[in-house]
Amino acid sequence: MTEQPMRILVFSHRPEVRDAIINAVGRRPATDLGKVSYVEASGVADVITEMDSGNVDLAILDGEAQPTGGIGLARQLKNELDDCPPIVVAVRRKDDRWLATWSQADAVLVHPLDPLSAAETVADVLRTRRAPVVRG
Repeated sequence: MTEQPMRILVFSHRPEVRDAIINAVGRRPATDLGKVSYVEASGVADVITEMDSGNVDLAILDGEAQPTGGIGLARQLKNELDDCPPIVVAVRRKDDRWLATWSQADAVLVHPLDPLSAAETVADVLRTRRAPVVRG
C-alpha cells in the first residue's frame, strides 16, 4: 500500500507568489519524506475551508497577501483551530521575521526564496508534524 503524500496548502492572492513557493519547496523537500502534494488558495475562505477539513499537513501563508495577510491569518488559525497544522509564513523582508513569530508560525521563509533553505525549512516542520506523540 502506498502512503499518501503529505498535503501542503499554499496561500497568496498572487498566483506568481504561490508558484514561487511551490517551486522553491519542490515536490520532494527531503528524501525521507517522500513526495508532497499542493493545494492552492487565493482567498481566506478557501484557507479556512481547507484547514477545517483536517486534510492539510502544513500551510504556507504569504505574509503580504491582500486584503488579509498570512501573518494575521496564521495567528487566527493557531488560536481558533484545536488541532492546527503547522504554519510557515513567507515574508518579504528579514526584518519582518518578528511579525511571523508574533503570528505563532512554526517557521518563516524570507523572499527571495532560496530553494535549499525553503525545502529544508518545510521538511523540518513536516518531520515534526509526522513525529509520533508520546504520552506518559
